Amino acid sequence: MRKSSISSGFTIIECLIGLAISAVLLTAVAVAFNASIINYRANEDMFWSMNCVRQALTRMTSEIRTAGYYDAAGGMWYGMAHSATPTDHCTFYLPNHELITYEYRSADHRLYLVKAGQDYVLCNDVTNATFTTTSNNGTDATGVEISLTVSTGGVSRTLSAAAVLRRMPASV
Repeated sequence: MRKSSISSGFTIIECLIGLAISAVLLTAVAVAFNASIINYRANEDMFWSMNCVRQALTRMTSEIRTAGYYDAAGGMWYGMAHSATPTDHCTFYLPNHELITYEYRSADHRLYLVKAGQDYVLCNDVTNATFTTTSNNGTDATGVEISLTVSTGGVSRTLSAAAVLRRMPASV
């Protein structure tokens, strides 16, 4: 009788062990990939929120710098009123005599532009906003410091800006 030759291949046990190792490796890759996607989305959300706040700060400081007008007939300056304490809003006149307000509303975590009776959303995800005015005479604001805190995905960042009113007459 002849001995049969043993074929050189994988046994069922070797195949099962290889399959188990492959499953563990693929699971680890899937978990890492999922964590990467979650992290990417959180970073992207924060980026867009921060970008929105930066644009709002740019808009606010530009308008504040050119705020106010002098009524020669009445001899009155119309600009921005000074507040002794920081507030959640900032109201001032534009050179075209239009009154506008930037207002933070904590109920819906948004920053609004209120203009001619209309409310426009400037930013979402705002968790705090303060407007601190400076004054030479205690009545009229000469400048304002703005601080906005944005929170997305459990991460908060605070951005600040300041603007000085440029159109004020020397008598104010």
